[in-house]
Amino acid sequence: MAQIKEVAIVLKPKITSEFENIIPNLISWLVRRKKNIYFLDKERDRIEKIAKAHQKQLRYVNIDNINEQVDLIITLGGDGTLIGIARSLKKNPPPIFGVNMGNLGFITEFSKAEFYEELEDTLKGNFEVRTLPLYQVEVFSKEKSLFKSYFLNDLVVNNYQISRMLTLQVCTEQNKNLEHIYNLSGDGLIVSSPIGSTAYSLAAGGPIIHPEVNALTLTPICPHSLTHRPMVISDNSAIEVKALKKDDILKITLDGQQALSVHSNDIIRVSKSKSRSVKLIINHDRTYFQTLKEKFTHGARDIK
Repeated sequence: MAQIKEVAIVLKPKITSEFENIIPNLISWLVRRKKNIYFLDKERDRIEKIAKAHQKQLRYVNIDNINEQVDLIITLGGDGTLIGIARSLKKNPPPIFGVNMGNLGFITEFSKAEFYEELEDTLKGNFEVRTLPLYQVEVFSKEKSLFKSYFLNDLVVNNYQISRMLTLQVCTEQNKNLEHIYNLSGDGLIVSSPIGSTAYSLAAGGPIIHPEVNALTLTPICPHSLTHRPMVISDNSAIEVKALKKDDILKITLDGQQALSVHSNDIIRVSKSKSRSVKLIINHDRTYFQTLKEKFTHGARDIK
């Protein structure tokens, strides 16, 4: 692979003090390697506070143009920071080098205490990526598209009104044939990707799905029936969800970051995007099953 020249750095939102040491050090480290450094233009005020002495060495880029201008994106934060930028990227995105600023990330592959060595190799073009699809969410009213966006982890459908049960009709569409799956009464539904199966879906009783499995998981939230269990289906099928009661207003949430109200006569359609994906740089010192064991025993007490 060719060496990387243009590097963008994306930070966890709203935090300043946490980056006061790491950002100036990272900028200096990249400058010594003759890399051009970019931050998002909407972050200019924050970066001027964090790296005031380095402003002449920095460039700023609009999120809409980042695909064309940079070769690599470094995210500093957690899984949410990485997911947020991944959903904003368009076709043919640059690879993402995810650095976790906390104790342990699931999607962010590298630790803040020891990422420089791996980043050195990455800048030389010595890296491999894991490509994950984004999933498209579109809301229709009488066949007219009202909204379109994407998720990497999950889509959550619940009642816009607090503490109100709802009833959803859930169908699958394949080869233009619509087939009814079930009517779900309860607090809502999670539609999860494999990489998102260890997030909200797992907490609601859903299964862990390996990221190489081409599937979507339907996980009911507090279903009012013992027969409504989590279901894994092929992600080659589209999913359609709508409210069955006329007075139900739904709320859909994408990756816990974007929310929208949906009227009862609107249809929510979920499908794997044919054009959008994200490329995550792999940490070869960390395997998927090792991450599972570390993630879900973190904080546990030793039994004596």
